This record gives sequence, C-alpha cells and structure tokens, in this order.
Amino acid sequence: MSKHVLIVGASRGIGLGLAKEFKERGWDVTGTERSQSEELHSLDEVAVATLDVTDPSTFSVDGEFDAVIVNAGITGAGHQSSEQATSEEVAEVMMTNAFGPAHLGKKLLPQIKQGGSLSFMSSLMGSIEDSSGGYELYRTSKTAQNMLAKGIAEQDAKQRDIAVLSLHPGWVQTDMGGPNAHITVEESAKGLADVVENASGGYAYVDYTGKALPF
Repeated sequence: MSKHVLIVGASRGIGLGLAKEFKERGWDVTGTERSQSEELHSLDEVAVATLDVTDPSTFSVDGEFDAVIVNAGITGAGHQSSEQATSEEVAEVMMTNAFGPAHLGKKLLPQIKQGGSLSFMSSLMGSIEDSSGGYELYRTSKTAQNMLAKGIAEQDAKQRDIAVLSLHPGWVQTDMGGPNAHITVEESAKGLADVVENASGGYAYVDYTGKALPF
C-alpha cells in the first residue's frame, strides 16, 4: 500500500516540486492551492484541495497521511524593517508564516498516522544563532514558526511518535529565491523528500541535505 503525503502550498515553486518528486517516488499525493494552479492540476493522479493557512474555515482536507508538509509562506513587506512595520504588516507575515501553519498543523495531527511526520517549511533565516540581522519581518516570522513547531513536537505529536520537522529548503531558484539562487527546485525537492522519508520521532531543524541547523 503506497504512502500518502499532503503538501500544503503546492501550486508553484518548492511545493509543486515536492508534489512531482513524491509522485515519482510512488506516493499518493494531495496538494493544496489557495487559488487555481494550472501546473498543479496538470499533474496526473494528484488530488487537489483548496486551502488558505490564514483562514481556518478552509482547513478541512480529506484523508489519512503518512506525511504532511506545510509549505505556505510570504516574504512580507518590502521594507522588512521593524522601524517601518505597521500592525497590519506584522500580522500578515506572522499569521501566514507562523501562527497559521501552526494552527493548521495541530488541526491535521489526528489525520497523520502513528509514526508519521509533520513538516513546516522554515528557513536558515529563522536561526537566531546564525542571524546576521536584516530581513526583520521574514526572519522573525520564521523564528516564531520554529518555536511553534518545537512546541507542537513536545506537546502534541510525541504521544503518537510523530516527527516534527522545520525544513530549510536551501537558497532555491523560485519566485521568492530569485534566479541567482544556488540550487534548483528539483535539487531541493529531492533532498527534502529524502529527509521526510527518513524522519523519525521528535523534533529536528534541518536543511534539505539533512544537516542539523542551530536553533
């Protein structure tokens, strides 16, 4: 019986790359979109659901999953400055990158099989130890996401031996990463899929090669 992965935010970029990679590995794939993605719908035998991580009324997805990957995220306001940030800009980036994904992850936990995994697409920019400053809105939202993911691992997931991962995909050639990024979507997706397939209980903050990152 094939395994089943849910990829939240599979309409483009890394999420779409992950849908293709897991499908090639023989997994059953369900991908979500916020608005219709022709590329996602063009994939054979991939189920598609509509979901917005900032809208809990959309959080219902049918199925039981071996792995759930929450891939939604935004950069936030262009200025990225704590001095210029408005309440609305802070709320948008924190809800989209941290609290929305955490809320969704908790909602989906009962649908993850015993010993399965729940992954959040994080970033090395969420590491406090590694931080060089700058990108204050984005960095802070990813640090918050890491904290929330660790809390889910400790409070909610370990009773059923569900691994919780904060994943750094690398600097990837996507709309967000830009054309000068170091690795392709395909390289990142292949590495991330390896990490997810090999996940075991507890919490880990790792990159697409499986390397542990400083919290």
